[in-house]
Amino acid sequence: MMPIIEKYEVRLMETSDLNQVLEWRNSLRIRASMYSDHIISMDAHQAWFERIQHDPSITYLIFEFENKPVGVVNFKLDDSHHRAYWGFYLGSDDLPKGSGTVMGYMGCNYVFETLSIRKLCGEAFAFNQDSVRFHQKLGFTQEGLLKQHVLKNDHYEDVILFGQLDEQWKLNKEMVYQLIMKTNTKGE
Repeated sequence: MMPIIEKYEVRLMETSDLNQVLEWRNSLRIRASMYSDHIISMDAHQAWFERIQHDPSITYLIFEFENKPVGVVNFKLDDSHHRAYWGFYLGSDDLPKGSGTVMGYMGCNYVFETLSIRKLCGEAFAFNQDSVRFHQKLGFTQEGLLKQHVLKNDHYEDVILFGQLDEQWKLNKEMVYQLIMKTNTKGE
């Protein structure tokens, strides 16, 4: 039996992914956790993709399960400080349990091992406990809290700041991998 993790991969986003990514990004489920939650037009989406193609500091990956796109992981690099900021979401909501953890594992591997980044930074709305637990499960440390930082639905929301250094990831990587394998073994 093939280990579940081998059914997943990440690859660079391509033009052929744009329709699917826009559909995910415009879904209420995804927009609810974004700073910018307006509906995006195809023209605006295509213009955005054209811009990022010419910006070496931005990397967008498509997360796949059984060769089918199911999510997005992105990085904004800050070369002068050897750090990156990330964002992510699962577009599909009918995936095997633990798929999000696999996405995070692969995203961390990519940024630390392929891009050789020293520190990965993340943010989550305080109300988004799934994202908070996700960062914690991957070994991130909470580094701060921005009180009433983003206006969302006529209410200012707190934002939690997370960080993970490459040396932390080297220590956490095997633990996260074992968690993924344990989830697969239980058949959850």
